[in-house]
Amino acid sequence: MGKVIEFGVLGPLRALDGQGEPVDLKGPRHREVLARLLIARGRVVPVDWLIGDLWEDPPEGALGTVQTFVSALRRALEPDRPRRAPAKLLVTAPPGYALRAERVDAWRFEKAVADSRALGPEQALALLDGALALWRGPAYAEFADRDWARGEITRLGELKLLARERRAEAALALGLAADVVADLETQVSGHPHREDAWRLLALALYRSGRQGDALGVLRRARASLREELGVDPGSELRRLEADILAQAPHLTLPARETRLPRRPFFGRTEELAALQQPATTLALISGDVGAGKTALAGELDRRLRAEGWTSAWGASPEDGGVWPWSRILAALGAVAEFPADRFAARQHVAAAVAQAAARAPLLLILDDLQWAGEETLDLLVSLAAEPPRGRVLIVGTYRSTDLTPALAAALARIARAEPARVYLGGLPEEAVADLVAAVSHRKPDPTTLKIIYGRSGGNPFYVRELARLYDAEGVTGLSAVPEGIRDVVRHRLAGLPDRSRDVLRQAAVIGQEVDLAVLTELTGDEETVLHAVEDATRAGFVVEPGDEKVAFAHTLVRDTLYDDLTRSRRAQYHARTAEIVERLRPYDIEAIAHHYVRASSRATAARAARYARAAAERAERRFAPHLAARLWRDALNAYDLGENQNIRARLALVMGLVRALALTGNLDDARTYRAQALTAIGELDDQDLSAQVLGAFDIPAVWTTNDDEPLSRRIVAAAEHTLAALPPERIAERSRLQSTIALESRGHGSTRANDAAAEAEALARRTGDPVLLAFALDGRYMQSFHRTGLAPERIGIGTELLELAIHHDLPRFEVTGHLILLQAHSALADFETADRHAAAADAFAEWHEIPLVGVFTQWYAALRLAVEGRTAEAEASYRSASSRLNATGMHGMAQGLLPLALLSINRDRVDWNADWGTCREWAHALRLLASGSSEEAATALHALPASPRDLLYEARLALEAEVAIGVRDHAAMGRIRRELLPAAAELAGGATGLLSFGPVRHYLDALTT
Repeated sequence: MGKVIEFGVLGPLRALDGQGEPVDLKGPRHREVLARLLIARGRVVPVDWLIGDLWEDPPEGALGTVQTFVSALRRALEPDRPRRAPAKLLVTAPPGYALRAERVDAWRFEKAVADSRALGPEQALALLDGALALWRGPAYAEFADRDWARGEITRLGELKLLARERRAEAALALGLAADVVADLETQVSGHPHREDAWRLLALALYRSGRQGDALGVLRRARASLREELGVDPGSELRRLEADILAQAPHLTLPARETRLPRRPFFGRTEELAALQQPATTLALISGDVGAGKTALAGELDRRLRAEGWTSAWGASPEDGGVWPWSRILAALGAVAEFPADRFAARQHVAAAVAQAAARAPLLLILDDLQWAGEETLDLLVSLAAEPPRGRVLIVGTYRSTDLTPALAAALARIARAEPARVYLGGLPEEAVADLVAAVSHRKPDPTTLKIIYGRSGGNPFYVRELARLYDAEGVTGLSAVPEGIRDVVRHRLAGLPDRSRDVLRQAAVIGQEVDLAVLTELTGDEETVLHAVEDATRAGFVVEPGDEKVAFAHTLVRDTLYDDLTRSRRAQYHARTAEIVERLRPYDIEAIAHHYVRASSRATAARAARYARAAAERAERRFAPHLAARLWRDALNAYDLGENQNIRARLALVMGLVRALALTGNLDDARTYRAQALTAIGELDDQDLSAQVLGAFDIPAVWTTNDDEPLSRRIVAAAEHTLAALPPERIAERSRLQSTIALESRGHGSTRANDAAAEAEALARRTGDPVLLAFALDGRYMQSFHRTGLAPERIGIGTELLELAIHHDLPRFEVTGHLILLQAHSALADFETADRHAAAADAFAEWHEIPLVGVFTQWYAALRLAVEGRTAEAEASYRSASSRLNATGMHGMAQGLLPLALLSINRDRVDWNADWGTCREWAHALRLLASGSSEEAATALHALPASPRDLLYEARLALEAEVAIGVRDHAAMGRIRRELLPAAAELAGGATGLLSFGPVRHYLDALTT
């Protein structure tokens, strides 16, 4: 975790670590303590105040409770802080506590608002945009009812209103009047007593060519102030009203200030290069809504002005307003009034442009040509046909999806001038990553980036909206459609005929890619479908990737259409689609399953369960465990919705889900379902069913301690009971049951478990079934720890398992083979070979998204640091690996592993009070020796239980050897030496692939002397 924590209070309270990952702030009271300290801005908050703020009637022991909250927060905020080292962030400062925070979003926001006063409009606008983007909701949202928070919440709210008004002021100074009208309307509606907001709104409307609306706003302001406060408007509002009525010249924006603000710009390198070619005199930038056409023109403007060019903008507003050419001529210092005669108007514009180009190279930008009137387009065509003298570059931007007849005709006439054409598709993935980081203030991880890139198609507007959603809600929020995108899509859909919109909604139910044959049957009218496809293609909602298919241009468009349907209508369309696909493409099991499941009706439940199971089995065969888990769950839910219940069929679904959950890392859920299945077969006493259910879980393991020992004992008992009833000729089932006994008895070192492993392997080899043999080999591996020095044998097991898995395409056993070989070669200190298997396992896990594999390789990476003597790095790596392990549900592996690993690298700082798991008694004896209590250590040595026969067997013997040598117990030394001797060529603990107490040879030498 990084050293600098960033706190967020402009919305729900949060803390982000140095990598931008959220910190677990524990429970509501912990969060309240943190918020109270943040409001104090580094000042000390006495404990008595904290208690009074937390409880109206403090409970007994409130002081201790607060101390507990503070302690938990310290662990969360400084997880790498050594025990007993003083806290640096949440510090004790009599008579209470203080938070020495460095980065708080509210402080950044406050500074930005203060700094904006001294900046020019362009810099102020950019700064305030960034500052306002920090808000994720109401400040200190969880604590609005707390007396201690109200003052700060009110203060920050006032600052936010001020920031909005200053932003509007800056935008008005840059000629962006139309862009701020909507924001200012919201401001005056929510806060009708802010006269400055009314003034800015009226001025924005006036500069947008809406003089009547501006006067209407001033009348509303007067009425609101008189009715609610009983006062007249202030002098500034009265003066503005008079100036508007007189059309005072000073209300018109000075030409020199008409500039677009610079926003962060990413990608588009090739497009910019094409626009900056010396031979280019006319360029057309087109693309979908939000593709970044204006942003690209703005970046071109910035670069050319830096080279000494002059520029002028003219945008065509959607609702009319000031004529674009008026804005351009005003910016050039020319007369902005036009002759009524079209020819004379052309000459007037040409002369003004030529005169400006004579002074310096000139860039003219005509934005949003899809809304331009015929007069605007006529002047553009005229300049394109007869370019003025001098260096002039004319750039026009328009939506390729919103071509009007007037614009289409103008583009046809302009074609003779051979303009440079730049079409903006989606940004590349690396540019999307940069844009997300700029908006959310944290770098997205690969999974998040993949989701945002896939859902947005690289469209910059969609990326920004998704990034804001990610910033506010994390990766889980990305499945929703941001409201800003939803509003834009709905607005554009409103321009389509009603019937075309209905067809698109039906298409959205079919999916992202739509088979036209299925859509035609669903709608019942081929001609209507074809018309709808034509309308949607022209509008940019769909594309045609191939014959008889269309696809939605963006997932977010499809999701908006789908979400706008009622649940009942969606279910009806899904059921009909399933029947159609079942008839037209009976082989498309996944699609049929998807639609029957989404139909979610009792009438279709049986078919939903059947097809979902078939699809899940297919996903398992091609090793897609995440998809398989979803499909098995769908099948189970659908089965439970149906009427005809059969316990055998249901248990098959449950065990399929158990397998998939285990592979995807959901171990706790997998154990819960497996225990339920075990209870069910116990009640039925059906040996055939028991054999089916018990043998269905053929998921391999590489750690030798069970995560749930009571459940494992139940499984072994059920397997033994079933074996006793199965006839000898049921070879395959008997092999599975014996392998199950071997795996679930791991770490016991019992003769029965070892015999089960041997019998399972022998039976599996008789069948010739590679899956049975792979499962049996894993069982044999689990039982290969009955004595020390068996690393070479385990290499043989791992090598055969890996070769078998590769030859027969058994992915889950392939990665198991790599991990077994990693462990066995680590035992022999053959790290070069172990490194290769770690890399192969990592590549496999990344490709198949199997999270548990990375747990083992991360611990292995810490071991590599340890054996290289990089102790500090190894300690940090072990702590990080332990945090990850604790979240996996592998309780048998996690228990006691971290203190043991830290003991292996550093004896100066040992946490003897930690949970040492299966090494508890050994750690206790060593602790007594280290404290100088030799007699008690000797007593503890004699009381040690027999060591579990597992991956930590040699590590425990190494600790036992230290104690025996320390107390000079020669009998114990001799016994331990005999046990360790077969492992003379190994590392003590190296068999884990996670830690090492050094070469066994060193212990043998010490035990001998």
